[in-house]
Formats: sequence, C-alpha cells, structure tokens
Amino acid sequence: MRILLSCLQSRRSHPIPAYGFWRTYFVRGLEEAGHTLVEAGEVDWAEALACPPGAALDAWRGRTWDNVLALVRQQQACEPIDLFLGYLYPRQVEVAALRELQRLGIPCVNFFCDNVREFRSVPSAYRAFDLHWVPELEALPRYRAAGLPSLHAPMPCWVPVALRTVPSRESEPPTFVGSADILRRDLLGRALRAGADFTIRGAGWAADLDRSSPSRPRSLGRLVANQIAIVRDHGPAALMRKIENRLRPFAAVPIPKSRLGEAPIGDEEYFRVTREAMVAIGINRVPTARASNRRPLAYSRLRDVEAPMLGACYLTEWTAGLDGMFEPGTEVETYRTPEELSAKLAELAKDVGRRRAMRARAQRRALNEHCIPRTIVRICQKLGLPERARLAG
Repeated sequence: MRILLSCLQSRRSHPIPAYGFWRTYFVRGLEEAGHTLVEAGEVDWAEALACPPGAALDAWRGRTWDNVLALVRQQQACEPIDLFLGYLYPRQVEVAALRELQRLGIPCVNFFCDNVREFRSVPSAYRAFDLHWVPELEALPRYRAAGLPSLHAPMPCWVPVALRTVPSRESEPPTFVGSADILRRDLLGRALRAGADFTIRGAGWAADLDRSSPSRPRSLGRLVANQIAIVRDHGPAALMRKIENRLRPFAAVPIPKSRLGEAPIGDEEYFRVTREAMVAIGINRVPTARASNRRPLAYSRLRDVEAPMLGACYLTEWTAGLDGMFEPGTEVETYRTPEELSAKLAELAKDVGRRRAMRARAQRRALNEHCIPRTIVRICQKLGLPERARLAG
C-alpha cells in the first residue's frame, strides 16, 4: 500500500517538546510491513506547532498544503496513493486540502495521542477526516458523541529488531526514566517515603522544582489575555483550578539526590536501561489545566507499548484500557497509589522467575498485537479498502 505520511517531519529543530521519534516509529513500522511511503520533503510539519496563531500560521498552512497537493497530483499520475495518514494538531489541518485528497480517491486518517489532555471536545477541524486513530480509551466517547468514525488502537511504536528479545541480564536497579514534572516528583517522592527502592534517570530532577522562582512582571493586558485563553481552551473550571493552585500551592514530596542517576539519557541508553532494569516504572499522570494536581489526569501513554516491546519487566500506573492491552499480573503489573507502587515493586524484586516470565509474555503480546502493521490492517478493514491494500501485519 502507498501511504502519504505526515507525522511532524521537520527540516530543522523547533523549540517544542520532543517530536522527532514519531517519524522514526511510523516510518520503520510501516516499511517493515512492506508499505511504500510518500513524504512531502519540502514540508516542515513541526513548524506549525511553533507558530503563533494568526498570519504566520495561516501562511504556513497555505504553502504547506499547496506543496502536499502538488506532490499528490504528481504521484497520482505515476501510481495511485492508497491512504493519507497524519499526526496532525488542529492548527495544522486545512479542511479544503483534505477534501481535495478525498476527491482524488485518498481516504484521510488522523492519529492524535493527547485528546484527553488537550481537548474538551473533538476540534471542528477534525471533522474532515474519514477515520480517527484514538489511543486513549477515555477519548472514544467524545468522538462517538461527535458522530465521527474512530478506531481505538495502541500508540504507534516500533523498536529495532535487535531489541526484540528478553534481555539476558538485569544490570540496573528498578528505574523510572523520564523528565521531571510536579506530578512525577510527588508520586515518586511518596513511593520512596513508603519504602520503595528505585533509581530515577532523566532531565530536570536535580533542579529544585518545588521552590518557586521569581517571575518577571507581566502587563495587565497580558494577564487578562492569558486568563481568556485558559477559559477558551480548557473551560471555566481550568481557571478556577489555576486560582486554587495559586492560593493553595501544590508541593511535591522531596526526592533525595541519592536516588538520581546520571542525566541526560540518550536513546541508546534509554533502551538499555528500560530493558535491563530489574523493573521499569511507568507513570501515566500528566500536568494539565484540565485537571487539578491533587486529582491528576492519567491515561495510557506511549511507554505502555514501548517498554513491553523492549522486553522490560514493566510496572505502570493503572489507567482505563490497560487491562485490554495486557493481562495485569502476568504480562505487566499496575499500581494506583504510591503505596501500591512500593508494595508491587517489593514483590517483583523478590521473584526473578516472575520477572522473566512477565518480560517474555508482555513482549510477545506487544510485538504481535500492538504493532503498527496490525493497526494499519484494522484501519484498512474499517475503511473498506480493497484486499490488495492490506497486509497481514
């Protein structure tokens, strides 16, 4: 199948959260399944996420989609494109361009991984897609309420073939790998206080994030504009939560420096530590204006697929849908509280045989059932694409 792919490809680095790995995962997973990819080489998809709303963003959409459509018409004259697969934020969508792709016989599918954190409801720009790849179980009701066709499927993940085995040794202690934020600090700090024994690797942990730094004075107009934006994007309750946080600041439990490993951690080291840690710890709660820090929003993240694919013994924060992906207790383990994290970690640390069995079972299931090729087969079935466009996955 020939797939036109848009997944935050970038011609240069932008000051936005990490995004380059998405192209690697999509491209490697699709190519491994035998699909042919078409990419608009002149397009910087990530640039839109760094553009402020207004003329600059409008200009980006205009030139970007003009380039895409020109490429498609050129390609269609040689060999038809079967599918457009995008990872598009609402600001990147040009409805008229999607309609033109559909007129040319190309169904349009969009993947988005932060529905419950970013949106109160499905953005109107998304209505133009033929199908929505939705990884969060909690977001499905929103798409159904909007009357939009959706497919609940795992986060798109790919790992190198050389890492698709159970590691032969456990060279690292139980470890959490990831950058620091207030919720992760609090959760892990409370788990340590409950007696848990683990190491933390990643950026930002050595900084004292609990102590507020002096902020630069802002104009009254800027302050008002910020409050309006919060209400517009996340609703009045978000503004009330912000006021609550100002009046009653959330202070995370301190983490001893002795618990912090080396940082930063590169891709190869991340893979090695995740695989070879006695237990790899996952955290699914996220800071957001849409929820209070005291009652955080949590949903299944990319690592819930990635760590099992790498052969990790995985202990992650429970969220809806996890028990549909893995069998808790035999493939992965889950916790709901810092105290349960500590207790489950202690149980796993005592049983090397159980850890090894969990690694093998979870890895086998993740690679067979939660891979990109399997999701593409399901997309084709959902869209009714002809048999020639489907692969076994």
